[in-house]
Amino acid sequence: MRAADPAGAPRGRWSGSVGAMKPALVVIDMLNTYEHEDAAQLVPSVERALPAVVRLLEEARARGVPVIYANDNFGKWRSHHGEIVEAALAGPYARLVEPIRPDEDSYFVVKARHSAFYETPLAYLLGRLDVTHLVLCGQVTEQCVLYSALDAHIRHLSVTVADDAVAEIHEDLARAALRMMAVNMAARIVPAVEAFD
Repeated sequence: MRAADPAGAPRGRWSGSVGAMKPALVVIDMLNTYEHEDAAQLVPSVERALPAVVRLLEEARARGVPVIYANDNFGKWRSHHGEIVEAALAGPYARLVEPIRPDEDSYFVVKARHSAFYETPLAYLLGRLDVTHLVLCGQVTEQCVLYSALDAHIRHLSVTVADDAVAEIHEDLARAALRMMAVNMAARIVPAVEAFD
């Protein structure tokens, strides 16, 4: 697994097409111990989204699409990406993490706030990888996915959100967030099976 230091990042590996755009898959906050106040509402939604996240990861890796995990540090300011993964795998919901664990080719951006872009090197990494399109999945639809989509949009990156590969705490807010992404940010909202078409 690579931290977000793309100095030697491979370029031009993309072998497919989302139009003429070069995509990256961004997996948001899925490496989680689920030991927080919203876990009871969130876990069932994650269970429903997990197969679609696995599908996206498999397809991205098969196509040579860069996979970037953007994950909260949960307030542990001395943690690094390996510790975040290890904590999630050692937690009570390891079964939700094991199928989507990062591989050695994955990139990793540690975030502290809602957006995957806020105070992280994500924009720089995407530039180094020549990425022009993001496929977003993960949690929480009405929070971190929404804010990451907005920050991608204002950076002139096009966005696809796999609506079956995102998890929510509040279903009504998640529906509204998906509509906002589609209407206000011109995001493609499609099932995972169509995300790289």
